[in-house]
Amino acid sequence: MELLTRNNFEGWMQKLMERLDRQDELLLAMKAEGKQPAITESIRLFDNQDLCMLLQISKRTLQRYRSVGALPYKTLGKKTYYSEE
Repeated sequence: MELLTRNNFEGWMQKLMERLDRQDELLLAMKAEGKQPAITESIRLFDNQDLCMLLQISKRTLQRYRSVGALPYKTLGKKTYYSEE
């Protein structure tokens, strides 16, 4: 395991920023062509923990809401997400 140094950290942050810049350029190019990205900035998703804290309920109550159909959700992989809508 490599020790995290300031130089290593700065290198990783630089790579991350470059990747984010490429994503921004891609999104701007898609908007210029009139294409809409699959997920727009207006859609806000919450996971189980975030929604429990927001609604001040337990994970079991959240599960009950899903089971009775009171709360729409989407599952991606093993995580469950809820739209702000």
